[in-house]
Amino acid sequence: MAIGGLISNRNFGCFIGSGNGFQNERGILYQRLGINGSELCNRKSNALCRNHQPRKILPLQATLQHELGHRRGFKCFLQPGMDSRIRFRNNIKDYGISKINRSRAYYKSEESDITEGVVDSLPSADGSAEAVLAQGNLPWWQQFPRRWVIVLLCFASFLLCNMDRVNMSIAILPMSQEYNWNSATVGLIQSSFFWGYLLTQILGGIWADKFGGKVVLGFGVVWWSIATIMTPIAARLGLPFLLVVRAFMGIGEGVAMPAMNNMLSKWIPVSERSRSLALVYSGMYLGSVTGLAFSPMLIHKFGWPSVFYSFGSLGSIWFLLWLKYAYSSPKDDPELSEEEKKVILGGSKPREPVTVIPWKLILSKPPVWALIISHFCHNWGTFILLTWMPTYYNQVLKFNLTESGLLCVLPWFTMAVFANIGGWIADTLVSRGLSITAVRKIMQSIGFLGPAFFLTQLSRVKTPAMAVLCMACSQGSDAFSQSGLYSNHQDIGPRYAGVLLGLSNTAGVLAGVFGTAATGYILQRGSWDDVFKVAVALYLIGTLVWNLFATGEKVLD
Repeated sequence: MAIGGLISNRNFGCFIGSGNGFQNERGILYQRLGINGSELCNRKSNALCRNHQPRKILPLQATLQHELGHRRGFKCFLQPGMDSRIRFRNNIKDYGISKINRSRAYYKSEESDITEGVVDSLPSADGSAEAVLAQGNLPWWQQFPRRWVIVLLCFASFLLCNMDRVNMSIAILPMSQEYNWNSATVGLIQSSFFWGYLLTQILGGIWADKFGGKVVLGFGVVWWSIATIMTPIAARLGLPFLLVVRAFMGIGEGVAMPAMNNMLSKWIPVSERSRSLALVYSGMYLGSVTGLAFSPMLIHKFGWPSVFYSFGSLGSIWFLLWLKYAYSSPKDDPELSEEEKKVILGGSKPREPVTVIPWKLILSKPPVWALIISHFCHNWGTFILLTWMPTYYNQVLKFNLTESGLLCVLPWFTMAVFANIGGWIADTLVSRGLSITAVRKIMQSIGFLGPAFFLTQLSRVKTPAMAVLCMACSQGSDAFSQSGLYSNHQDIGPRYAGVLLGLSNTAGVLAGVFGTAATGYILQRGSWDDVFKVAVALYLIGTLVWNLFATGEKVLD
């Protein structure tokens, strides 16, 4: 019979033996492991375990596992935990009178990268188990944590989300020329997206908590991708058709954030929550950068319909990957290892999906209202900066439209970078023992007070370069909110994470709608300083409410 060899990622070689060569093969194995074969076969009851107390006689298989553990500094445990990099899966099969134990071992070699081997225990002449290593080297993509596959797929969906959203802001210019739309009509078309977007914030959360995030997010991406592709057709049919299609697109994108929040609440342990959410939300920022960068090139070369056809078709590729790799919760994934499941669940059993939403209980909790109010205050300033900055650059800083458009990309880049920095900082603080409540309050306070400070400096700077720097710093500090209020929904009510995000994001969208309109009203009667003063006041209110009533503890079970 063939006996596999020890294979490492650096391919140090293998040895294959059969028949009478078995004893030599076993000797080579023991020599490579640094184990004396005679010592293993003749352990005395008073034999000492290196660096430990006297131990009992162990079967050869257990002894080999034990020695492997010591070789890699795993102390005196025959079955290490997740951190040990040695995992054994035992399958016992009847073989006549005796039994054969097969164990699979994964470990990290001191000389090479991650190495996997399969330890097969075969019966020796005296009936004891003899261990040999068989080849079993999985490719890196099969060792990649399944929970982070979910995170990357959610990141990709948010990338597409904002690519499909911002393309209209570029395409509307040639469209308005072709169809003779005035500024009022352009404003109506731009706002029609929010009609549908508002409708499905809470509904998306309810559906995700009841039916699972996989179904709802998959539905959302397919829905808004079809609406994106249909946009040029609707424009040719007439303005009412275009308004309906844009509202339909808002319906699809409205379920994205609640569904994603539901997925990550089930898949991501609290120690990785901040950085996973930061990565997903940075997909939105990078989606805006990508859409703003590629839309002009596509329009120039192929015409404005090409933007909608090309961006919309990308959703089909994402959906195929989503169907193959995504599951609503860890218990639904048949390929998830037991070790990773333990990391995700942290020893607790997965909860069943909710059947009834306890609205009275949810709305009676002060931390829920802290989320809603803080989300409103946060989005007021964020939407104003991201919507009105081209006008500010043009009117106040005297940049031309081309320069204004290029500089509009800068805040999105800054937010993508600092969102991930903030996520790693938050998770590091949690891992070092700081309470989740303290971490959320620290990060969100930065997300409020940072933008407030830099907005107050705009009236004092003397050069356009310093003004742009203040804007970038404002948005960079704003991105720390991803590790504050945006992570808090899963802290206070993981089973209702979708509904909670739907509630708070509804307030956030309303802040964007009212804030954008109020800014125009203020500019007619005042100045940009007045616009910034209102945003700063709301940032301060949000800071106060958040630090008084927010918590990182679970308040909804």
